[in-house]
Amino acid sequence: MTIQMRLIFFSLICMNLACAIRLPAQADFQTLTYYEDDLNRLQLDLFLPDGADSIGVPLLIYVHGGGFSGGNRREGHTIGRYLRDRGIATASISYTLLMRNRDFSCGGVTSEKIRAIRTAVYDTWLATSFLLERSELLGIQKDQIFLGGASAGAETILHAPYWVDVLVEEYGQQLPDDFEYAGLIGGAGAIVDINLISEKNHIPSLLFHGDMDPLVPYGIAAHHYCPPTASGWLMLFGSNAIFEHLESLSGTVKLISHIGAGHEIAGYYFNGSAREQVYDFIERVLEGEQFVSHLVR
Repeated sequence: MTIQMRLIFFSLICMNLACAIRLPAQADFQTLTYYEDDLNRLQLDLFLPDGADSIGVPLLIYVHGGGFSGGNRREGHTIGRYLRDRGIATASISYTLLMRNRDFSCGGVTSEKIRAIRTAVYDTWLATSFLLERSELLGIQKDQIFLGGASAGAETILHAPYWVDVLVEEYGQQLPDDFEYAGLIGGAGAIVDINLISEKNHIPSLLFHGDMDPLVPYGIAAHHYCPPTASGWLMLFGSNAIFEHLESLSGTVKLISHIGAGHEIAGYYFNGSAREQVYDFIERVLEGEQFVSHLVR
C-alpha cells in the first residue's frame, strides 16, 4: 500500500475515531491528531520510510524540550528525516505545556513542576497507544518502539517507562499490560527518583549530557540548583547518576559526557552533526547487543 493509499484508508477510519490527518506542504510527513477533547487537541508529525507498511519498521517517539512551557514538535523533524532515510519511523509529538506562564525554576511550585512532568508522560502514553492501535496500518513494529527527547522531553521519556504504577492509579490504564518500550534516548534529562528504575523494569538507554549543565543536573542535585528553601525545590538524578545506577543493575546503557558543556548538549545528538549516535544505538539494541559504555568528550 502506497503512502497516498494509506492516507485515504486512514482518513476513512478517522471519521469514526475523531482523529485527523493531512499532508503538510513539505509532503514528507503526516500530521495526525492523537488525542482530542473539548479543550485539547494534541498532534504528532509522523515520518515513515518508504515500504514501512509491508516490512514493518522501528519507531522513535520524540518529545521536544522547552521547560514544559514552550517549544514545539518541529524540533523532532531533523532526527525524523534522518532516521526515516535509514528505515526508522519517527513520531514527533506535541503535548500539554502545563507550565506555560508559570515558573519552572526556583520560584515555582514543586508540585506543579511534578504535575507538568506527569502530564507530559501521560500524553506520551496516549501517543504511544494511538500508534500501537494503528501499527499494522502504518507498518510499525509494536515491539520496536523507542523514546527520545531533549531537556524537558528527556525528563518526560525518562519517566514514561518507569512511572507506570503511579500514573495508572491516577489516570487509568493507557498501555497494554505486556507493552514495553524498546529503549530510550535522552539529552540532558533527569528523573525524580532513581529507585523507579529497577532490576525488573530497566530498558536500554542512550544518555548525553554536559557536566556543567546549570539547569538539569548531570549528577544528583536540585533542579536549576535551587536552594532547599526555594518554593520550586526539586531533587533530580541526572544522566551520570542514571548511568551508574543502570550499570549497577547490569543494564544496557551508553552515556556521552561533554566535559565543560552546559544545557546546549540537550538537542545536539538529535539536531547536530552526530545523529549517527542515535541510529547506531537503535540498531545495536535491535540486534540484541548488551553494552555498558561511557564516552567522554
